[in-house]
Amino acid sequence: MASKRQRRTEEFKTRKKKKTFRLFFIVAAVLIGGGFLAFLFWALSDTLFPPDAQEAAAKRERKDVVLFFSDANERFLVQEKRLVPKGKNDVALAEEIVRALAEGPKMGSIRTIPAGARLQGIRIDDGTAVLNFDNPFIEQHPGGTASEVATVYSLANTLAANLPEVKRIRIRVDGKDVTTIKGHIDLREPVTPNKELVKQTQGGG
Repeated sequence: MASKRQRRTEEFKTRKKKKTFRLFFIVAAVLIGGGFLAFLFWALSDTLFPPDAQEAAAKRERKDVVLFFSDANERFLVQEKRLVPKGKNDVALAEEIVRALAEGPKMGSIRTIPAGARLQGIRIDDGTAVLNFDNPFIEQHPGGTASEVATVYSLANTLAANLPEVKRIRIRVDGKDVTTIKGHIDLREPVTPNKELVKQTQGGG
């Protein structure tokens, strides 16, 4: 028969094994539970925290801007105030401003961007805003010196008036540089705003 000392030793080993097993089970349960919660959080992350939540919040915030359209005689640019989504950064704001300009005036002025034209994107690089439009920007443009002047400078003046970092613009169509819209205004070099074309009247929107 086993002695009392041997029995105590065996009982101690048995208790130690049980304690070790319980500790292992607890650690395993915590790891499995933590892994499940991490997976659940990852799976629901797009629902709980949409990736465009910041952008959506920025779009809800509005900003007062000034747009420049053409007057009835296409001799001057006239101002029209508008509220546009602020956007998450200056590039996003610039895109909203140009899209508002492309939508046309609301106060009786003349649109300067063809109704069918769509902005594809903007890049701001060292003070130059590079505007990329689709083909209708040229294809649907009415042409003529006055109309081309109005188009080019409504864009340049509008962006410079609302974004101090924009000093000039360059126009592209489908990602390619254009030399002119319909042969009247040279677009081979960036265009700077022309304040002399602005009629000193106030509009609202």
